[in-house]
Amino acid sequence: MIKLWFKSGSPWIWLNAAAVSTCLIMVIAVLGLVVVRGVGHFWPSQVVQLTYQEPDGKIQTIIGEHVDTSITPAAMAKSTGHVMADDEDTLVQYLMKTGNRDITGTDFRWILERNVKQQQIPADMMVIERREWGNFYGQLVAVKENGKLVAEGAQAWPVAQTKIDEALDVFKEIAHLEKKEVGAINYSLDQLRLEQKRLQLKNRWDAAAEQRIAAEKAELEIEYKKHQAQLSELYKKIRSDSLVAKTENGTELEIPLAKIVRIFQPNTMSVVEKIGHYCVKIVEFLADDPREANTEGGIFPAIFGTVMMVMMMSVIVTPFGVIAAVYMREYAKQGFITRLIRIAVNNLAGVPSIVYGVFGLGFFVYILGGNIDQLFFPEASPAPVYGTPGLLWASITLALLTLPVVIVSTEEGLARIPSSIREGSLALGATKLETLWLTVLPMASPAMMTGLILAVARAAGEVAPLMLVGVVKLAPTLPLDGNYPFLHLDRKFMHLGFHIYDVGFQSPNVEAARPLVYATALLLVLVIVGLNLAAIIIRNNLREKYRALEG
Repeated sequence: MIKLWFKSGSPWIWLNAAAVSTCLIMVIAVLGLVVVRGVGHFWPSQVVQLTYQEPDGKIQTIIGEHVDTSITPAAMAKSTGHVMADDEDTLVQYLMKTGNRDITGTDFRWILERNVKQQQIPADMMVIERREWGNFYGQLVAVKENGKLVAEGAQAWPVAQTKIDEALDVFKEIAHLEKKEVGAINYSLDQLRLEQKRLQLKNRWDAAAEQRIAAEKAELEIEYKKHQAQLSELYKKIRSDSLVAKTENGTELEIPLAKIVRIFQPNTMSVVEKIGHYCVKIVEFLADDPREANTEGGIFPAIFGTVMMVMMMSVIVTPFGVIAAVYMREYAKQGFITRLIRIAVNNLAGVPSIVYGVFGLGFFVYILGGNIDQLFFPEASPAPVYGTPGLLWASITLALLTLPVVIVSTEEGLARIPSSIREGSLALGATKLETLWLTVLPMASPAMMTGLILAVARAAGEVAPLMLVGVVKLAPTLPLDGNYPFLHLDRKFMHLGFHIYDVGFQSPNVEAARPLVYATALLLVLVIVGLNLAAIIIRNNLREKYRALEG
């Protein structure tokens, strides 16, 4: 019976089903962990006040958020140096986010559950999100304007909210002036410097050119001084106001409004208010720039850089992949050489991505980019323009990496088109080019789209080659802005995949960065899953459309 059962193939079916089920469970578990840890980070947690006894017997007050719980068996706890009572089976520890890093030197700490003598949830506990030094936890004491006390006690909270809203408006105006207006002036001055050097190298630097460039520089400097005066006035507005807050040990700290992003009291917030706060944090995460070594703020530059690179890669890889597939399927003689090329293309799809990165750095950046700098940008020497990693070389490198996917997918689509359609078009008087352009390629377009989407899905998740050809931890400017030529292909950029690596493994504050790793990973997974689902839908529609013709 057992031999017959094995011969029937049933054990292998069940084994395959078990393997698939195990993989699905693991994938769902990983995604569930990413969702809970990533999305839950933005929900406002309660701030607790603990009366805690230190191991030396000293009693102190701890204020913060409960982040995590660790339960360690007694035997393991004793091996790590903890003193355990005879009736204790486990050692329970709490990870508390205490903030106030500028005062205590750290904003996370582990505490022992057995040493917590009292726990309270005071209504007046306040969280201050700052632009540096992380969160502050404490109680609002007073509000100062120009160094003078304007509100304290119960009246301080509404005044503080109003002052912070005004400061945020001023800060937005400052950011606009610094990034847009002053940034454009600095860019124009740099272009004038390069133009002057270019004219000198070409022996065309004369009095007229010197007078013209000097006049343009003078105009830009006048504009620069005007914006600097505006910035000085704006900085005076926000630097003169501050909040006075009290820490858990009673110390009062004066925090300038210029360093505050928002304040809120999570212990008194209703569900509706928490939902509103949650939505604001999600929007901030998607639309703002990072801060605090990428452990706070948003990831918009990484999203923008990823999308921009993928779009450029798509524009580059599509025509080359389609042309190669059309030549091998429609024009090349089907023989040994063609089969060898197909084998080579398939093997290219299995080459490790870091190899493409090394090739891109050596050939595209150093050889091609270096020669472009010598021929077209000698005035920038010794600073490289295209002879350094940037958006263009990253896009071309990923286009080379994903080219086999587009070729194979397009060629499969061309192979599915019956020869009778080509013969009918030729019989009606169309040339081979017209048949290909007007009949064959439109029918193969779903397959081309499938290959493109699969290429995009792979490129969006690549990290290793990008580390060599253009991705950086923090890009000061976006590749696309209002300065001519608007799209700056030589600039470095941020990427979601590299952002996850950097925050997760290079961050100076691991505990603070961990939730952002999950949130960014979830966003990247959603992008890749969406692209792959689109590819599957297009592929299924293609099969249904041509199923009758294949029969």
